[in-house]
Amino acid sequence: MPPLLEIKNLTKVFSTTRGIFGQGEIRAVDHVSFSLPGDRPVLLTMVGESGSGKTTITRILLGLSSPTSGEIFYKGKNILKMTVREWEEYRKQVQVVFQDPYGTYNPFYKIDRVLQLPIRKFKLASSDNKAQDLIVDALKAVELRPKDVLGRYPHQLSGGERQRVMLARLYLLRPQLIIADEPVSMIDVSLRAAFLNILLNFKDEYGMSCIFITHDLAVGYYLGGQIIILCQGRVVEMGNLDFIVHEPKHPYSQVLISSVPPPDPKDRWTEEADFKYSELRRSPDLLVGCIYRDRCPFAMPRCSEAPPPMIQVGEDHQAACYLYQ
Repeated sequence: MPPLLEIKNLTKVFSTTRGIFGQGEIRAVDHVSFSLPGDRPVLLTMVGESGSGKTTITRILLGLSSPTSGEIFYKGKNILKMTVREWEEYRKQVQVVFQDPYGTYNPFYKIDRVLQLPIRKFKLASSDNKAQDLIVDALKAVELRPKDVLGRYPHQLSGGERQRVMLARLYLLRPQLIIADEPVSMIDVSLRAAFLNILLNFKDEYGMSCIFITHDLAVGYYLGGQIIILCQGRVVEMGNLDFIVHEPKHPYSQVLISSVPPPDPKDRWTEEADFKYSELRRSPDLLVGCIYRDRCPFAMPRCSEAPPPMIQVGEDHQAACYLYQ
């Protein structure tokens, strides 16, 4: 069985008019490769600081942006070479939940329209009564009371309710893959667990895989599954989330995970930040070697010669670092 989703050497380069980043371009995504299995649903968390390329990858997967190079295969088919009918089926089976629960909706229409449109477009119901029954079931599946949601405008719902309406839309379509781009960053902390539990239920009950994009490692750890850590457009570590969180191998991953504040307010950081190592960020010099070497305390001469390959450092655990070669 082919992978559900397979990305090979995905690269996206943006041109800059002033050339302040060197040579007039920004390499937002740089030869990123990973895959999702096709024989079972999985949760894949994609983590990285702002500007690491997470959203750019999302936009390319959704067809909102075209890659500079690389290939993307969905169930063995290259999405960049799909026919119109194949692309429509792909867009049905790959759905997205965006970050902003406020900007997602058209304020002139009631919430009902968000759920009616996919039913009408994909012909999910044979009559208006059956369509209404589907909408009611979908809202109940995401722990919303239909009478409190239907007939209202988006501004009359909370951010958490608006995001769960988007999950209800996914429930109607039953996609194979959900792409969730920072979906809980703008809703109350008390409601985040409910949202994440619905995603987990979708995976377990309906076989929906999910790429969950976040900068919050705690949220990713709650979901479990697999993880990819991005640094300036490159994958630096990937594998089982538990293994990587507890024993990060790449120096960037170690800094990223150690920067998560402890939950106990009495356990305060006592060490001062170390600004010994500078940061060039995406300069042309860094592109020829390890992207993190300018900040890495373990940098070696070979780190400047070529980007390190992904190296197996444990069971279901890979890191792009010469320390392990």
